[in-house]
Amino acid sequence: MSSVATPPSASAGPSVSTGPEGRSLLGIPVVPGVGAGPVVRPAERPRMPEVTGEPSVPEDARAGEVERFQAAAGVVAERLEGRSARATGAAAEVLEATAGLARDRGLLAAVAKRVKAGASAEVAVVGAAEQFSAMFTQLGGVMAERVTDLADLRDRLVAELTGQEEPGVPVPADPSVLLADDLAPADTAGLQPELVLAIATTRGGPTSHTAIIARQLGIPCVVAVGGLDDVATGQFVLVDGTSGEVAVEPDRAHAQARVEASQREAAAVAAWTGPGATADGHAVDVLANVQDGAGARRAAATGAQGVGLFRTELCFLDADSEPSVEEQARVYGEVLAAFADRPAGAGTGSKVVLRTLDAGSDKPLRFATAPDEENPALGVRGLRIAWKQPGILDRQLDAVALAAEQTGTSPWVMAPMVATAAEARDFAARVRSRGLTAGVMVEVPAAALHAERILREVDFLSIGTNDLAQYTLAADRLSADLAHLNDPWQPALLQLVALTAAAGVAAVKPVGVCGEAAADPLLGAVLAGMGITSLSCAASAVSAVGARLAQVELAACQEAARAAVAADDPAAARAAAREVLLG
Repeated sequence: MSSVATPPSASAGPSVSTGPEGRSLLGIPVVPGVGAGPVVRPAERPRMPEVTGEPSVPEDARAGEVERFQAAAGVVAERLEGRSARATGAAAEVLEATAGLARDRGLLAAVAKRVKAGASAEVAVVGAAEQFSAMFTQLGGVMAERVTDLADLRDRLVAELTGQEEPGVPVPADPSVLLADDLAPADTAGLQPELVLAIATTRGGPTSHTAIIARQLGIPCVVAVGGLDDVATGQFVLVDGTSGEVAVEPDRAHAQARVEASQREAAAVAAWTGPGATADGHAVDVLANVQDGAGARRAAATGAQGVGLFRTELCFLDADSEPSVEEQARVYGEVLAAFADRPAGAGTGSKVVLRTLDAGSDKPLRFATAPDEENPALGVRGLRIAWKQPGILDRQLDAVALAAEQTGTSPWVMAPMVATAAEARDFAARVRSRGLTAGVMVEVPAAALHAERILREVDFLSIGTNDLAQYTLAADRLSADLAHLNDPWQPALLQLVALTAAAGVAAVKPVGVCGEAAADPLLGAVLAGMGITSLSCAASAVSAVGARLAQVELAACQEAARAAVAADDPAAARAAAREVLLG
């Protein structure tokens, strides 16, 4: 099997045609585990109406067309809301957000405008979707991710308006493996793990909705698989969400053995309760990423030793005015209280690490002045908001200090989007003046290159591998076409992580990872070998990461780290690490 990962746009992936593995394709593994079974594929998307630009609806019938659209939008929204009510976590949030898009006033206005010009309701939907898709794509970042949601909503609306079958993933009659070009968030959120044994897609990336929801559901998943379109419905396939392999028509006995080995691994994961450490006792804190009190309480029910990334922007982004210090303190206090009785860990020394407001640019604040930016991904976001509006940061730090006092805890606080030692120095002074521990995120290559200098100013670092990857490889992390560049196993990215970790070792200060890389159990072991002191991931990935660490010794982790950094591409890095750690 070739070790070169094929970009999503390629017509065929790497393959071999003989042996017990069958014909093998390679992609980006995002949810570990192995599943094997017959292939099912999503139903065909509905036929789109022809958009000519010429009026086709008489003037006296146009009001009725608007009403027809409103009725269809209501039906689609209700279906999605019903599915959201039956789901939990990220799946429920995605379904609710898509339902909200169906009821969006802006979409209704755009459709009504086209209907009043003579378009039918279904033609108006297609035109309005194109309009908003172009706008979202131009904005980039989080907004660009909504393009997939919008395309799915368009298809559902057109199907309802034209009497076609609702698009989506059929419920398999027997346990199966789901293959697709890409999956709409609403489709992924409704999957049943007992019937969908694994997922593989041609498009998508490690941070796509498909990956996020599959991880929550515990379904093995591989994305950005070249050559997947050539695999027919009904063929028997094996998907390995740890190695990134999709084996087509493998030997059934061999496939069953791999599934059973994966199940034994899953049992070991379920039995892990912490604390995080390698087999020979080297401590590595295993923490959770959370965004509110409910998430923190769920994380506390796992083996997580604390929170390595508390995304504090949740109470800001939908607010018409800046939340008061007291309002913020209540939100922060819920998360702090969830881990108030946990002992300090070896790596972070604190059980909750808060990230200050990571907004601006593609996540605008309604109550703050936003600049008109040519390139939002490189714009005023994170700590940079405080350059012109320092009061927002100061009041947030006051709220953290108040929450710490009220809960009797000692949280650590870090700033996002720090690029220079001077920025780190200014932030640290603000944090320490309130009796808090100061750190910064390493998301910009400059921060990684100057990690030694920045560590002279702060007490700890936390590496956000998602942003660090996109800036290192010059690839928007939300672009499906560039997903192969945002692979967390990219050797150039790993080299920057290793450089940052080495600076922490030299300064005797903790350096954690809280990006997507920390959710990969195999990569977590590699990161530990580099000198990373804590790994923070989604609560659903905590046990898998901790269990993998417990099975390997530090020396093997260090050898695997050297081999991964020395590799030429992500697939070779994974293979080298697997050879060292798994044999």
